Amino acid sequence: MQFLDKTKIRVVSGRGGNGMVAWRREKYVDKGGPAGGDGGKGGDVYLIADENMSTLMDFKYKSVFKAEGGENGGIKNCHGHWAKDLYIKVPVGTVVRDVKTGNAIADLVEHEQKALVAKGGRGGRGNARFATAQNRAPQYCEPGEPPIERELILELKLIADVGLLGMPNAGKSTFISRISSAKPKIADYPFTTLVPNLGVVHKPSGDGFVVADIPGLIEGASEGVGLGHEFLRHVERCRFLVHIIDVTEDNPLANYQKINAELRKHSEKLANLYQIVALNKIDAIDNERRKELADLFKEQTKDVFLISAVTGENIDDIKYFMGQKVDEIEKPVSDIIVEDDPDATNNDDSAFEISKVAKDTYIIVGGKINRLAQVTDERNPEQVIRFQNILTGMGVFDKLKSMGIKDGDTVIVSKLEFAYYADEFFG
Repeated sequence: MQFLDKTKIRVVSGRGGNGMVAWRREKYVDKGGPAGGDGGKGGDVYLIADENMSTLMDFKYKSVFKAEGGENGGIKNCHGHWAKDLYIKVPVGTVVRDVKTGNAIADLVEHEQKALVAKGGRGGRGNARFATAQNRAPQYCEPGEPPIERELILELKLIADVGLLGMPNAGKSTFISRISSAKPKIADYPFTTLVPNLGVVHKPSGDGFVVADIPGLIEGASEGVGLGHEFLRHVERCRFLVHIIDVTEDNPLANYQKINAELRKHSEKLANLYQIVALNKIDAIDNERRKELADLFKEQTKDVFLISAVTGENIDDIKYFMGQKVDEIEKPVSDIIVEDDPDATNNDDSAFEISKVAKDTYIIVGGKINRLAQVTDERNPEQVIRFQNILTGMGVFDKLKSMGIKDGDTVIVSKLEFAYYADEFFG
């Protein structure tokens, strides 16, 4: 089984459809007037938590997600269809971060909880929308708003009630297979568990709780040694920990202290989580050694169980005690600080750049300016004048003046090309 708990994706919302310039021309209908419809809204992009997913593995094969664009407006006041919103399923427990800022913008901890990460562009208005008593035949429309494109980091933190910790080969996989229906890979060599395993433990009351078997930690894990450091984030949401100790090791207490030191280095929150100590493999030691170890560990913590995951000795006792603690200890409050996410709804692309490409030629580029140019017919003086007025309001001509433009110079915007005359067009 492969496991992926951190990945990067790119999302693109839908572009808004353009408005339409059209006229009502029907037999026996006098002075029909403008009849251009509005463009449809582009699709939004949402992330939605799904409890049926346990890994981000799906995103290894697909990492770019694009919503559909809105339909352009039509004749006879027909509005373009709104595009469907795009819902991207992620596992419960996924933290979403913006690549650009590094901020957490969502923490999806409940089934079907969703977060808007890219709003679709608004559809442009058709010329029928601009009709007034003073201007009964507007010759222009609006372009649709642009899509939002952004990169996101998805980071999975498993939602489990109990986390199992211990050195490699401490017996965690055997333990979780005993108390639940989980079927982890079990073998007698280091790092048998390469991915976190989840098991559901059923209580006598009929409900259950989730246990996560985290890959073995070793000394230096918090600095990146071994495997466990990759998965420490998965115990941050647990109510408490069960620390599995191999009593056949030379110094079980030292191993216990090493693991707790690694938890402390990772975060104080983990270090302060309540722990049950399970002294495992007691079938391999005599009664005298059992008593000696029990007394030794009770000096560290009060809740110590002597168990054998292989034979099942005392497994029911610790399983029942874990169920009691699940009822007593509340789920920890998430420490993820979710920031406001204006980038999810900011479709503004009014920024522009001007380049002087020849002695008397200037090229203007910019998202909004290009979209306006696409819905402007250079053969229609009214549309051209409106386009120039919008450029004036955006400060384009002020910028051109500062760059030294002269009367008669050529200005190119997308498919439009016109001569600049300050007095004629702009006073």
